[in-house]
Amino acid sequence: MPLYRIWFYLLMGIPILIMFPILLILTISESTYHLFFKVARIWAAIIIYGMGFWPRIVREEKMQKIQSYMLVANHTSMTDIMMMLLISKNPFVFVGKKELAKIPIFGFFYKRTCILVDRGNPRSRKEVFDRARQRLKDGVGICIFPEGGVPEDPSLTLDGFKDGAFRLAIEHGLPLLPVTLYDNKKRFPFAFYKGSPGLMRAKTHAIIPTEDMDLANDKVRFRESVRDIILKELQADQQ
Repeated sequence: MPLYRIWFYLLMGIPILIMFPILLILTISESTYHLFFKVARIWAAIIIYGMGFWPRIVREEKMQKIQSYMLVANHTSMTDIMMMLLISKNPFVFVGKKELAKIPIFGFFYKRTCILVDRGNPRSRKEVFDRARQRLKDGVGICIFPEGGVPEDPSLTLDGFKDGAFRLAIEHGLPLLPVTLYDNKKRFPFAFYKGSPGLMRAKTHAIIPTEDMDLANDKVRFRESVRDIILKELQADQQ
């Protein structure tokens, strides 16, 4: 397993080093982000297939090519990032914890392209909303893992959801795409001595429109209904 973990970080870092000049140019301006996103999807595929994972994505509904979405999914593994990149051809930015910016090589571009949040800092959370609103105006979608991090209890199927993704979706009339990641926890968990190659399944559920929702009246119901969709899917898969 230590060698398997080392191989994962090599797969993360080597393509970035090889493509460094191109990535640097594509991240100078937000106007070229859609090109960076295409390269990021290739990078994600290199890691997923290079680790011996075989992705299988089932879609209840297709995404429209020119539409921005709010993507939300359960969070159990670093490979969640790569799977979400494979799932969506529509450009989006991640809202993620600032700690990932410390990862060598990967962290350099993570800081330049993602919206970082310090979960213990209320001011940081406000800045996240401000930057997310700007990216949405630029026509780029957002991806948030609404549990707010990987649950500390590994036996927990799905932690409670935070409000941010649902608030942004309602405020901007952004259609929301719930995603269930079934196998990432099994294939590459945060537990150092666990993991294995194999099938890595994902399901994109029916897209939920938000144009007629009201923030004050619908946010909590909306949040819990989306959590219920993903939770029921995970529980059914465990039976």
